[in-house]
Amino acid sequence: MGNLSSPGPPRPPHAPVRRFPAQPESVAEARRNARAELAGAPQELAETAELLLSELATNAVLHARTEFEVSVSRSGDTVRVQVSDRLPARGLVPQERRPDPGTGLGLVLVEELAARYGTETGEERKTVWFELGPDGSASPPSGWANAEPPSGPLDTVTLVDMPDALYTAAGYRRNALLRELTLAAAGGDGISVRPQDLATAHDMSNVLTACVAAARRTQPSEGNIRSLRVSVPADAAPALFTLRRVLEMAEEAAGDERLLTRPSLPQNRVFHQWLFDQITSQLSGGKPTAWTVVPREPGASPSELASWDPRQVRDSRVPTIAADEEDRIVAANDPAADLLGWQEDDLLGQPLTVLIPEHLRQRHVSAFTSLQLTGRPRILGRSVPLPALHRDGRQIPVRLLIQTQETADGRTVFVAQLTPRAVDPSERKPRKERAAPQAEPDEQYEPGTQLLEPSGVTSGGETDVTALERLSLLTDTRSALSGSPDLTEGLQHVCRVLTRRLADWCVLDLLDERGHVDRVSVAHREPWRMTPDVREGRLPPVSEAARGPLARVLRGAGPLLLTEIPAVNQAHPLDARHLELFEQLGGTSAVVAPLRVRREVLGALTVARGEGRRPFTEKDLPLVDDLVRNLALGVDNVRLYQETRDIAERLQHSLLPVLPESEHLQVAARYASSSTTAQVGGDWYDCFLVPGGETALVIGDVAGHDLEAAVAMSQLRSMLRGIAVDRREPPEVVLRRLDLANHSLYREATATCVYALVKGPEQGPWELRHSSAGHPPPLLTTEDGDTRYLDEGAGLLLGMDPQLPRRGARTPLPARSTVLLYTDGLVERRGASLDKGLALLRRHTAELAREPLDVFCDELLIGLGADSDDDIAILAVRPTPSS
Repeated sequence: MGNLSSPGPPRPPHAPVRRFPAQPESVAEARRNARAELAGAPQELAETAELLLSELATNAVLHARTEFEVSVSRSGDTVRVQVSDRLPARGLVPQERRPDPGTGLGLVLVEELAARYGTETGEERKTVWFELGPDGSASPPSGWANAEPPSGPLDTVTLVDMPDALYTAAGYRRNALLRELTLAAAGGDGISVRPQDLATAHDMSNVLTACVAAARRTQPSEGNIRSLRVSVPADAAPALFTLRRVLEMAEEAAGDERLLTRPSLPQNRVFHQWLFDQITSQLSGGKPTAWTVVPREPGASPSELASWDPRQVRDSRVPTIAADEEDRIVAANDPAADLLGWQEDDLLGQPLTVLIPEHLRQRHVSAFTSLQLTGRPRILGRSVPLPALHRDGRQIPVRLLIQTQETADGRTVFVAQLTPRAVDPSERKPRKERAAPQAEPDEQYEPGTQLLEPSGVTSGGETDVTALERLSLLTDTRSALSGSPDLTEGLQHVCRVLTRRLADWCVLDLLDERGHVDRVSVAHREPWRMTPDVREGRLPPVSEAARGPLARVLRGAGPLLLTEIPAVNQAHPLDARHLELFEQLGGTSAVVAPLRVRREVLGALTVARGEGRRPFTEKDLPLVDDLVRNLALGVDNVRLYQETRDIAERLQHSLLPVLPESEHLQVAARYASSSTTAQVGGDWYDCFLVPGGETALVIGDVAGHDLEAAVAMSQLRSMLRGIAVDRREPPEVVLRRLDLANHSLYREATATCVYALVKGPEQGPWELRHSSAGHPPPLLTTEDGDTRYLDEGAGLLLGMDPQLPRRGARTPLPARSTVLLYTDGLVERRGASLDKGLALLRRHTAELAREPLDVFCDELLIGLGADSDDDIAILAVRPTPSS
């Protein structure tokens, strides 16, 4: 549409003009007046005119806050409406279109529904007008004038690494909250906000929108992340303070459901804090701080800074599901569909609850509704162990990580990664979906910072990389890889080092055990260049037809120096994906080198430089060759470590027992490995029937986090089973025999353990007999929510003094009470006392006392097991009289 600078056709001389005061009731009165003026007009035409008039009148009340005039006229099948206010200096601030309904989009509605529209500005008034005509009638182009920054003294602030999608989403929420707060305050809904503060907040919000819009027009960018130099009023700080305070009041009111709009999600609130802080700080002389280095709580960290694109889900090797704000699945990838027994296309449009076990569905609906209504997350950004529902009804243990991401038009998508908690090594934990490259936490942006050349470039253009510089680069890349427990995260750190020290951009592709090629990391020294088209994930296979640089290197050639970039046309799919990077990221020279170890190619490294940089030459190849040798050894070591861990993990899971079934005794158990470490612990639980009918309960933890600990755990478990079944002795005697056997066979091994027996007939009474070897005490929770730790029967760890007698304890078990055995990962947290963890566990079990036992266990893991840096095993038993 054109930018309308000329006025529309003059108002017919006979068109009546009505004046209205600047109060919310005037909107309804103006609408009634229009209905009377358009009596006899086609119903659809009249209703559309009423709707658009209502929006323009509301804008006059909210933003101009002056008396306004309305003129409604009809000529044949054409209707013209004009709304005039007495604040001509306040220009329009049109919002961008978005596909879902929302508030604050009145001008967008006019654009969509009117045949013509525009503005007229005079010395004393501003008039917004629109025309409606018969369907299909041709109309001259029309449009709004661009919102312009205010006149007066201006200062320039720099918003570094501002994500466009998040800015758009935060702007929608800000406008909606201010609009609804104003209407609620005018309606006397008990919201105490001063009218002058509301006016200042609205004005400052519009000024901010206009200033950023002007900067985006004059500083275009194809990327999703950009650094903007924005001109803002030099005296904006007090008004920004008022806007921040009014927004906080609006968020609180929305969270209390006193407004007809939802509160902001955490990432929108944190973004506004950063935006306001940057402007006020820089206006007082402070330096810019990039959005990408601002510390955020897990729930306020989006999965990607780039706008959401379904291809990000499809390209990920992690089982990933994306849902919209209505809790419906909008994207899924093959790994997720395979994990859960669905076809990818069949999942689209389904409610997310089809993947949630029945006993957790109501909790999910409540939590999701609470998030939407209050803006307060419970598990966003946290790794939570829980079961997912397979299509055939089975439950699949996974670790769930949900993060938010904004679409280009400002909507929010919830991206969920489901990492299996027991996996085959060929399918083990794939890479996380790539987040946009971020600066290191201690880096701050300095305006005018230049891209650094390698320190060994002389004025004559020849390389002169000293031995110290070479060693420094090799050491930094080695540290980046070895300092991360996850291979993919380590390689992403390596790419960031290389883009700071050697190249403009860097790509790492790896071959897996099956010969598939996976792009695990892409990094550029300028994050805004990382558009959604720059994708990671699975690449086309290496076939005989692939002849490009990447295919050659993956077959063993190289390092290859590229001084001319081949064209993409008619290239093999693998070659095309590689060469497309040069079109997307730029590049005039590159080196592609193989990661090779023990005569095996593990992958390829591509480093490239663009225009304005010294091109790579033959003299750079020895340095790149040293780099890839280092990387190949690091990748090989990490893979060998992961293979060892996989063996231990499979051993650990293979020992988890099938729980016995009983009509009068409910038993449930859960096991979740650590979410923050690549190590395997020695946690285990067991439950079995001993001769005589008693139910044996066991939980334990072997010291160590390696294959040896897993092996020792399996041997202890087997010995304990044998002793318990053969001897039929009290728990304290069984534990002493186990300690003697352990000391004889494994003198260095130490472990904690609880061994317990549940005795009693079907109708009760029941008794728990137990003994503990240095393990956290069992927790008894009655049906009424009373809790007590069973501290009696405690003794030394296994492996300390096998000759020392052990104590036992007897505890009556009321009907429908719950006994919980657990490992320390459930109650221990870094930086928090054990007493606090134990008290928190008591509070949780009291709240869950009447829940089904499966819900009881899952809720404990969700509430206490998120982000645990240790393995967790829990075993719960509940005596229930037979019906």
